Parts: sequence; structure tokens; C-alpha cells
Amino acid sequence: MGRVTSKLQVTIPKAVADQFGIRPGDEVDWVPAGEAVRVVPAKNKRSGMQAHERLKLFDQATARQRDREAAHPLKPAAERGWTRQELYDRGLVGGH
Repeated sequence: MGRVTSKLQVTIPKAVADQFGIRPGDEVDWVPAGEAVRVVPAKNKRSGMQAHERLKLFDQATARQRDREAAHPLKPAAERGWTRQELYDRGLVGGH
């Protein structure tokens, strides 16, 4: 029988994890089922990808981000028309 920790964490018994292919880092869904709760392994659409496939997607996303940054470069702070302190002060006017 499992036990809920003070942080509301639950350990999945090894036999159950092995049976359902649940590994450290995997996500599970908690599904209400009447007066019980079902723990269902979440389906991760990329979980079957090899490392080189994930790295390729990461590299593509990084290239897209660099393209976006090159198309809209951030001006130096002195040219933006405001200072960090002015932003803090402006935020405090409405909130405090």
C-alpha cells in the first residue's frame, strides 16, 4: 500500500511501474473514477523519439529563434526611452 507524503507525493510501486512501462520523469494523469482515483500513464507524443530526433527538433527551434531575434533586434537600454527604475516606479503607482 502506498502512502501520501506531506508534499502530497505518491510513490508508484516498482512492480506496477514496470508492468505499465512508467519510468522516472514520466507523467501520469490522475482521473476521478467514482469513489476512486485512476492513475493513468500520460501519452507523450514524442516519447518514442530517439535522442538524435529530439536534438534535430531542438536545433530547428533554436535556428527559428535566432532568425526572429535577427529580424527584430533589441535596442540598447539607452535607446528604448525608459529606464528599469522608471518601470519599477510606474508599476508601483497602480499597485501600491
